[in-house]
Amino acid sequence: MLQEFKDFIAKGNVMDMAVGIIIGGAFTAIVGSLVADIINPLIGMFLGGIDFSALSASVGDAVFTYGNFIMAIINFLIIAFVVFMLVRQVNKIKEANAKKEEAEAPADPGPSEKDLLADILAALKK
Repeated sequence: MLQEFKDFIAKGNVMDMAVGIIIGGAFTAIVGSLVADIINPLIGMFLGGIDFSALSASVGDAVFTYGNFIMAIINFLIIAFVVFMLVRQVNKIKEANAKKEEAEAPADPGPSEKDLLADILAALKK
């Protein structure tokens, strides 16, 4: 069972997934900082510094800070849009590189017309 576990861990898919999760965590910190430190203040400038996080409602001793939930939704939408824009740019770069490689790769000319005619003539002679 231990050997089977070692084989499972050594597979490329598991290692790729682990690297993806680690990079994803680091990327989350970058995008979160971009949203919290740059985009939200810009939005606040245009909307007059609106901050929903102070909104709350009390029912007895329970306090519902629904403003934090609204801010979480807004931050999620902003983060999703930023990630979408980044993925879109990466895909454009990949497509441009693929087209460049495709254009640079010499096309297989295949047999020439003369070769085809020679093959037909040889077949007819048989």
